[in-house]
Amino acid sequence: MRKIVVLSFISLDGVMQAPGGPDEDTTSGFKYGGWTVPFWDDFSGKEMGEQMGVPFDLLLGRKTYDIFASYWPQHEDGLAGEPFKKAKKYVVSNNAELDMPWKDSYLIQGDVIAKLKELKNGDGPMLQVHGSGNLMQALLKEDLVDELWLKIFPVTLGPGKRLFAEGTIPAAFELTQSKTSPKGIIFSNYKRAGEVKTGSFA
Repeated sequence: MRKIVVLSFISLDGVMQAPGGPDEDTTSGFKYGGWTVPFWDDFSGKEMGEQMGVPFDLLLGRKTYDIFASYWPQHEDGLAGEPFKKAKKYVVSNNAELDMPWKDSYLIQGDVIAKLKELKNGDGPMLQVHGSGNLMQALLKEDLVDELWLKIFPVTLGPGKRLFAEGTIPAAFELTQSKTSPKGIIFSNYKRAGEVKTGSFA
């Protein structure tokens, strides 16, 4: 069975929208695109390099696929360039006419949840999910996320797309790793750990 691992840059108030550039995703008038850039440093690059250095395939929504496919094939010397080149790209979209120019790209549509479960139950490396907010909500709702690799930035952004939105279900996670960059980015990895437990201090 393959693990599905969600990698996300999030603000303190949970916003994940457009971390990498001003025009990445301006949906609903979002005006803080590129909010992660001022916090990036060598420490952060090293940590991301380690996360991209393990074998993986990509599981993406259509919008994120379009963004990645327009950039990374021309920047294969970048941090994710070579790992993304090697990875198979599984793309969830309702658009049967989706242009898929990136090598090793495969369209998932129809009964998406059934196909995602089949993909997860197959052989191969972990499936990394980047961006892809709508897809992440579906994965969370169906309890298909095995691990969360979060980068939590010391900034609040107010309105914006959130990682833990309408797809979130009650679920327990175990912290497996936590590091903090000199600029205050918390790199925290969590794995799924059963049901939510409650108690009382009384």
